[in-house]
Amino acid sequence: MQQFKALLLKELRESVRSFKILWIPLVFILLGISDPLMNYFMEDILQAVGNMPDGFMMTMPEFQPADLLIASTGQFQTIGLLVLITAYIGSVSRERQNGTATLLYVRPMSFTALFFSKWIVASTIAIISALAGYAGSMYYTALLYGTVDVTKFLAMLGTYCIWLLFVMALTVAMSAAFQTSVAATITIILIPVGLLIDTLIGSFWSITPWKLAKYGTGLLTDSVLMENYWYTLLVVLVLLVVIVLIGIQMSKKNIRYLKV
Repeated sequence: MQQFKALLLKELRESVRSFKILWIPLVFILLGISDPLMNYFMEDILQAVGNMPDGFMMTMPEFQPADLLIASTGQFQTIGLLVLITAYIGSVSRERQNGTATLLYVRPMSFTALFFSKWIVASTIAIISALAGYAGSMYYTALLYGTVDVTKFLAMLGTYCIWLLFVMALTVAMSAAFQTSVAATITIILIPVGLLIDTLIGSFWSITPWKLAKYGTGLLTDSVLMENYWYTLLVVLVLLVVIVLIGIQMSKKNIRYLKV
């Protein structure tokens, strides 16, 4: 336990020194507030820009509060996840490559504690960022469009936090299993590209990890079949456990890649 606490504090200090604890939440806040503000003021922006043909008329769609939160989730699912993956894809592999892990590996160490310390800190930053982003989105959505049901909003928020735990576990596990460049490629293919593929042809299946965030936003509008939601959540939780176990084993196995 003492070793785990020391590793956890090390990862927290690293996140503070690299300002990840500051700039990643700021990115999510900007993503969260962009949709409600842009959609609300779009007509004014177009009029201010000018250069429109005479008689040009544009009818802006009537957005409901849930629509703006769903749009913010879409921003988090693209730009936000890429930011998180980029920030933490080298959490294990980069330490092996630059030799800083030597200071850890020269003494008996629990690789379970090593993996969990990195995953917990990465997940904490990711969840704090998402909470900050949704807080910004919810504030301007409530101010400009109206409110949503608090219970449904919290259910969506909890679902997205579970999704982030899955994404960060996969990111850290890939970092433990491969070198940074290979890990980044595989993770981007599995998460952002996987989400894109699911968006394009996902109508052919209803239960897949990539649908969890979508089903979470569906809770806001009661548009999700709860059976599909619970099965998808179960699949994500099972895969989460499997990925964590693989990550721990890869952290131990790939010590041979350590540069001294």
